[in-house]
Amino acid sequence: MASFKKILVPAFLSLFLFQANAQTIADDPIAVMLDSLANKKVLDYAFSKPAFPKNNKYHFSEDSIPECDDFTFEARLAKLDGLSPFDLTYNSHVKGFINLYLRKRVLVGRMLGLAQLYYPMFEEVFDRYNIPLELKHLAVIESALNPNARSRAGAQGLWQFMYPTGKMYGLNVTSYIDERSDPYKATVSAAEYLKSLYDMFGDWQMVLAAYNAGPGTISKAIRRSGGKKTYWEIRPFLPKETQGYVPAFIAANYVMNYYLEHNIYPEVPRKTYFEVDTVIVKEPMTFEQISAALDVPFDEVKYFNPQYRKNVIPPGGYSLCLQKAKIGAFINNELDIYAAIKAQAQENQGLANNNVKEVQITHTVKGGEKLSTIARKYGVTVADLKTWNYIGKKGIRPGKRLAVYIKKPVENAAPLKVDTKTDGQNLAANNSTTTAEEKKLADNSVANALDKKLAEAGMKEVWHHVKAGETLYSIAKRYGVTADAIRDFNGIDKKAGVKKGTALRIK
Repeated sequence: MASFKKILVPAFLSLFLFQANAQTIADDPIAVMLDSLANKKVLDYAFSKPAFPKNNKYHFSEDSIPECDDFTFEARLAKLDGLSPFDLTYNSHVKGFINLYLRKRVLVGRMLGLAQLYYPMFEEVFDRYNIPLELKHLAVIESALNPNARSRAGAQGLWQFMYPTGKMYGLNVTSYIDERSDPYKATVSAAEYLKSLYDMFGDWQMVLAAYNAGPGTISKAIRRSGGKKTYWEIRPFLPKETQGYVPAFIAANYVMNYYLEHNIYPEVPRKTYFEVDTVIVKEPMTFEQISAALDVPFDEVKYFNPQYRKNVIPPGGYSLCLQKAKIGAFINNELDIYAAIKAQAQENQGLANNNVKEVQITHTVKGGEKLSTIARKYGVTVADLKTWNYIGKKGIRPGKRLAVYIKKPVENAAPLKVDTKTDGQNLAANNSTTTAEEKKLADNSVANALDKKLAEAGMKEVWHHVKAGETLYSIAKRYGVTADAIRDFNGIDKKAGVKKGTALRIK
């Protein structure tokens, strides 16, 4: 029996360690981003059918998976290192990430196809900022070149900007657009951020670590290491994810240069960087309208314009990216396209005819509330709430104020329901002899007076229809104003309440 236990316990431990190791690989951020290339349906449009080259460089058969020893890996990286300002060291940590990429051969092929669309643009921007061109591979470990990639922490886009950092470097985020997913604008912001990090640390390996963990974390690691100034010296004092970040970058450099030697080939992209162009759109329009006007598949519009969150280009002069021939057709027929869109009935979007507008409200978190319950309350998503607000690892706490963007219908000359006395005037609302026309004139006079007040104060207003159980105080708290302000702008007596269905103007 004792001998049986000696056999069983090590076997159980081996199984446990295998499962733990498998879980670690599955949860690795690099692996997660690679897997996103398989999960994003919109990327299916990006490629033609992959074609295995019959006359490949090394005459491999299609099912061949070449293997390399440590000496070969080291020699190839040494060759890359001689041409790079980065210290492309080969060690066991780097080898682990190289093997991760080589196991996911199909997804690496997709990534190589995407590189033909994005790498020339990365190089153009980095050259302008005098940044090493090898940093284009940073987007490989950040997002696997997936512009729609989103991390569990809320980082977004090719360069995985968090909301505050994106705002700091000029990337706009609203309900309709997230410029962190705009390939060009996000690349410019990434170049500016990388340059500022180099000004801080003066070493590109340290810049990579700071891009992942933040400059504050790197400064702390330098102090804890006793003042060391290189990545490999401070590595033991860094968070676990950052300890693997530079090795992953070195591995990405290797795979993106030596994929042919491993019988990996790029999937054939439908369009490369040199086959697309952009134009500024002067009027709001939906992807469906663009698709119909230019005879372009909807998925193609969506694929080349990942920054638009609701498949709508909002007003304000934003860009449209498509293949060059379609951009030329848009420019030649621009006025006719705008005219056709204005003539078309706008359903659900409410952008062209202004029958729906978006307003920001403030929600104060109550005890027991979760992001999911708040999102359901306002008809938005948890991802929206995280985009609009900085929410740390500890989540939300009672008392925290959240910005929420909601759609509100614009009423057409909706009459105000007020008490009989407003601004000292008797509107004779309770006088049974008052005609309907006189009541209408009285209501309009109040509305005009309030409009004048709003215009003089330079304020904007929204409509709120009172629901069952609501009070002036609860409504005021929802919009971040006072109950007295609502009374003043709606001519409500201080002793009076509000009834269900009453239309209130909120400044």
